[in-house]
Amino acid sequence: MSTSIALAGNPNSGKTTLFNALTGARQHVGNYPGVTVEKKQGFCKTDSGEFDVVDLPGTYSLSAYSLEEVVARDYIVNEKPSMIVNIVDASNLERNLYLSVQFLEMGIPVTIALNMMDVAQKRGIEIDIEKLSILLGVPVVPTVARTGKGKKELLDTIVLRKDLNPEPVHISYGSDIDMALDQMVDIIRSSGFLTQKYRSRWIALKYLENDQQILDLGKNENPRIARELESIAKKLTSHLDVTLNAHPEGIIADHRYGFINSILKQNVITFYQDENRLQLSDNIDKIVTNRFLGPILMVAVIMGLYQFTFTYSELPVGWFENFFSRVSGMADNALADGLLKSLIISGIIDGVGGVLGFVPLIMFMFLGISFLEDTGYLARMSFMLDRVFRMFGLHGSSVMAFIVSGGIAGGCAVPGVMATRTLKSPKERLATILTVPFMNCGAKLPVYALLVAAFFAENEAQVMLLITMISWLGALLVAWLLRSTVIRGASTPFVMELPPYRLPTLKGLLIHTWERTWQYIKKAGTVILGISILLWAMMTFPGLDDQALKIFDTKRNAVTASVSENVLNEIRYADTDNLSEQASSVKERLTNLDMEEAQANLKNSIAGRIGLALEGITQFAGFDWRTNISLVGGFAAKEVVVSTLGTAYSLGEVDPEETQSLSERLKTAEGWGPLTAFSLIIFTIFYAPCFVAVVCIAKETGSWKWAVFSVVFNTTLAFGLSVIFYQVGSLILT
Repeated sequence: MSTSIALAGNPNSGKTTLFNALTGARQHVGNYPGVTVEKKQGFCKTDSGEFDVVDLPGTYSLSAYSLEEVVARDYIVNEKPSMIVNIVDASNLERNLYLSVQFLEMGIPVTIALNMMDVAQKRGIEIDIEKLSILLGVPVVPTVARTGKGKKELLDTIVLRKDLNPEPVHISYGSDIDMALDQMVDIIRSSGFLTQKYRSRWIALKYLENDQQILDLGKNENPRIARELESIAKKLTSHLDVTLNAHPEGIIADHRYGFINSILKQNVITFYQDENRLQLSDNIDKIVTNRFLGPILMVAVIMGLYQFTFTYSELPVGWFENFFSRVSGMADNALADGLLKSLIISGIIDGVGGVLGFVPLIMFMFLGISFLEDTGYLARMSFMLDRVFRMFGLHGSSVMAFIVSGGIAGGCAVPGVMATRTLKSPKERLATILTVPFMNCGAKLPVYALLVAAFFAENEAQVMLLITMISWLGALLVAWLLRSTVIRGASTPFVMELPPYRLPTLKGLLIHTWERTWQYIKKAGTVILGISILLWAMMTFPGLDDQALKIFDTKRNAVTASVSENVLNEIRYADTDNLSEQASSVKERLTNLDMEEAQANLKNSIAGRIGLALEGITQFAGFDWRTNISLVGGFAAKEVVVSTLGTAYSLGEVDPEETQSLSERLKTAEGWGPLTAFSLIIFTIFYAPCFVAVVCIAKETGSWKWAVFSVVFNTTLAFGLSVIFYQVGSLILT
């Protein structure tokens, strides 16, 4: 029978590295039931035995201040793993042991993995492992997770200690708090209040810490007892406020740290080098987080990240495109003309291929991001931009979500929305989720490339920079608006640990990269397939009626009746580049008829009727019915805007990477110009996220309400800005 292990620890303590070292490829990632916090599970089989391993969310405490803390605590209480392995950073012992003390107070089986012993040694820190273990009353095993050192000893210790049922540690919090705790414990024990899951003293502590989850559980369990406990907590809070100008939570935290210090001062830690000597990380941070050099270096790093991504993904992206082109060609040769052939090629192969063609780019992007994350640099970026983001009601942790979504260009809103999981405040997280879709994701780039090439060819770089600035400024202003109205609430302080710089392991980078890439493949590929089929159907049916088809057949017959059979055979079988003048003229007329029929069929389709119906409103932003069709398609995926514009202008399928022919067409098309083009660019920046991102927003917020809000609000905002821009621009130009 396997032993269940839960890995718990502070962020950046090496917890996930140890998880990877234990489980290797035998792991999978999902979400905890009912919440969006990531759940990692794995299996470990060694000479010590078999182990089911769960990597709990990184957390600094077990108080219900964040979703991660609630999830970690609930898992420990409800699932009752055989052993909690508390990963502690040996180079930051005092801070990391705060979580350990809370485990000890819960009275659950704990083994401390004293990790990063190599880092501690480099910093001149020597730890008496045996004495620390005796004073804490739990086993302490030194480890270096990144190299696997200490892994066997840790598993052997778990096997030996898993069946023990330790008594909880009692810390004295001063006479006032201790008296209140004793009074509350008597009430809790006599009534059996919540004691099925929790220990009496721990419940009392949570009431004094104003733990909202326990308060809610208590009200449901026994409202009378809950009111009695809350009354004691309120009296104590008032007393401490008057006498000490302090609150129970703060005093409890101070005494816990006092307990930790009392242990460490018993010669547990020895500094055999100058404790205050600046380490390598500190010296690097003098430059990296410098007020003037820091932002410059940050831009250079981001540009380097995207340069790496696009440079090294170019060749594999080409391989993917060639593969899907060949598959499409094989289907074209193998299938007879008709709806089935159109569905398979246009609806399925091109739909899936358009998404999976970005997989190499996404993989390289995640590889670069994982490298920056594992080295510790992303923490510095959040630190530097926090002051700017706080002005708009966001948080320093929002920065990375913006960058991943395409803060420079080429990102994706789906992983950007998922990246908000690091935000502790639900309101700041929600504001970030609703604004990251404004970034220049890779799906929007073909649209920008098309319009910039057609109407701003002489100033492409400047216009692209302007687009980037508009997206960032717009996102920040919208965040400020939301935080001032529908998501009103106080900002949370940005307190984060700047981890020491580390060289990532290749295994860790590959695991992180593959996890994120696989999520992209699953969430994007399957959804886009369904959307592509739906769009194909909307642009195909109901088609022209028999009378309309007869009219086009009559026109074709009239053209072919005026020429000889030899000319028709030349059109059918000869090299199209070497046709005679008469044959060339006839072929052009027949091609124009085919294009006219295709456009008539499109107008009569469901999508065409929608586009025409919307034209009465969208004309104020400069959009005609054909542009409306492309924008409706863009609700599914922004890449669809380009291919749909090509179809709408009778150019057939258009590759987003090769848009010059469509650019030339738009330059001469009626109603198009620089004003219309930039109006469409503004609309593309701000309007509804793609369908995959909308689904992701619903999952991450736990409600379709905010997903629908994102679609409606963003589209309304985008249309309003486009109308203002187009109408003001028209007045200026007239």
